[in-house]
Amino acid sequence: MQGNRNGMIPFPPPVSRDRVIWEFPKCYTPNASLQLKKDWDIQAKAACKAGAARHQPWDRQRMSKVVVVGDLNVGKTCLINRFCKDVFERDYKATIGVDFEIERFEVSGVPFSLQIWDTAGQEKFKCIASAYYRGAQVIITVFDMADIKSLDHTRQWLEEAMRENEPDSCFIFLVGTKNDLLPLDERRRTEKDAIRIATEMHAEFWAVSAKTGENVQGFFFRVAALAFEKCVLKAMENGLPASIGHGGSIRSDCAILEKASPQDMKRGCC
Repeated sequence: MQGNRNGMIPFPPPVSRDRVIWEFPKCYTPNASLQLKKDWDIQAKAACKAGAARHQPWDRQRMSKVVVVGDLNVGKTCLINRFCKDVFERDYKATIGVDFEIERFEVSGVPFSLQIWDTAGQEKFKCIASAYYRGAQVIITVFDMADIKSLDHTRQWLEEAMRENEPDSCFIFLVGTKNDLLPLDERRRTEKDAIRIATEMHAEFWAVSAKTGENVQGFFFRVAALAFEKCVLKAMENGLPASIGHGGSIRSDCAILEKASPQDMKRGCC
């Protein structure tokens, strides 16, 4: 606390070992992959090596914003909680408006964070949640593998999220949850349909299970690696040091959440 009185920001604890990424994470299946490469971009790798060698202190601005959208009860919150907290709860309260988690990584020796926004799937909260789509580097559209209608709705969710972002500015993922509920043959049929839709959406498809944890870490590592590399390359294109993310977005979004009263949310929704 002494550091706070002196105007210094205390360093957070080191990144946990299960959040360290060195090798480029593999895709779920080649026919639904955004990138088939097996290693980092050469320029990004050189920038990371230089950044790690400088032993820079943790920079909270080095992050990418991830927005998770989809129908009610498809498992968005369960997916996030399985990765961020390693817990699974069958019964939970529906997300009201938006919620978020910040997950810290070390990618190729460089600190990096994902700011993961969990948005409500209920129609009455769409006007609240849509305000937080803006500035996303990653959009994750989620559907229930056991509910084919939720897969059909992913196009609309993506369209709404992209209204708040520039074309080609985001990595897009299509994620099928609850794959543990399906027999193998039905799962394969659903995956085939999902891959077709993912191709139309220019998205990368993953099938996961928050209950068993299957593919959850691999998926989020893939998200973190692609977002990290894109941020590094974009910063280099702009002639800037390999700083990551837009900074400030976490403060502004959180400030909106803290300042907005239930009355404000109600007025904005009507």
